[in-house]
Amino acid sequence: MSADNLDPDRPSSGAVPPYVESPGDRPAAPYPDRAAAIGPVPPASLTWYGAPPVAGTPRPGLRPQLGWAAAGAFGVVILGVPLGLLWAALAPDTPVVKTESGAVYGESQPEQPIAADGWFSLLGLGFGIVVAVGLWFLLRRFRGPIGLAAAVLGSLGAALVAWQVGQRVGLATFERLLVTAAEGQTFGQPAQLRAGGVEWVGLLPVPYGNVLLPAFGAAVGYTLLAGWSRWPSLRPEPTPEWPAGPGVSWASAETPTPSAAPEPPGPGAAEPPRG
Repeated sequence: MSADNLDPDRPSSGAVPPYVESPGDRPAAPYPDRAAAIGPVPPASLTWYGAPPVAGTPRPGLRPQLGWAAAGAFGVVILGVPLGLLWAALAPDTPVVKTESGAVYGESQPEQPIAADGWFSLLGLGFGIVVAVGLWFLLRRFRGPIGLAAAVLGSLGAALVAWQVGQRVGLATFERLLVTAAEGQTFGQPAQLRAGGVEWVGLLPVPYGNVLLPAFGAAVGYTLLAGWSRWPSLRPEPTPEWPAGPGVSWASAETPTPSAAPEPPGPGAAEPPRG
């Protein structure tokens, strides 16, 4: 021990021992087996919300879509026949009286023509909504603008068919009574549509009035079903399958910083140089 070195355990100023890391200075690994701790790592193909992508049913070509849409619209047009028969059964006949100049209303302001228009409007609006729901489920693979067009055009055609069929129920009997009935005899006139029909603009027939209500109901019903659909493509898609395993952890892959202070060096470890 020299005068310059009063501490026997401290080396002289000329010798600087190397720093030796003790086992206590190294933090222990928090997860010896990280794969067993967090489970399988999610693949890179996961979507932003953590669900694997689902391959939807491929949409058929344009020609099959148009074919099925035309078949659906034609089927809806045929349903206009029972719709017209139902309208003729519910709409009341208007009483008329035979005179020398022909038939006149038996009442000054009959309510039966207004009731006939009202029945046609209510039946047509409900018919359009039912058509929209039916085509939504029957043509589920063709949902979209083509399905909407089939529902609207089919409902419009059904309304025209119902109008023509309904007003012809009992029309032959009415025309016969106009010729053979005695003066002063009262009989009924079949339902006639006064608040709607078809107007010719040049060579183009343009429907107007309450014959458009079935198409309006179909458009509104189909649009609401599309707005409430949980599938972006409007077609049923399979449920996503999650990867097998104990679960997915979103913990950071980096080793966490130990919160406790490092253990003091052992008794045999060399002390780092002091400044």
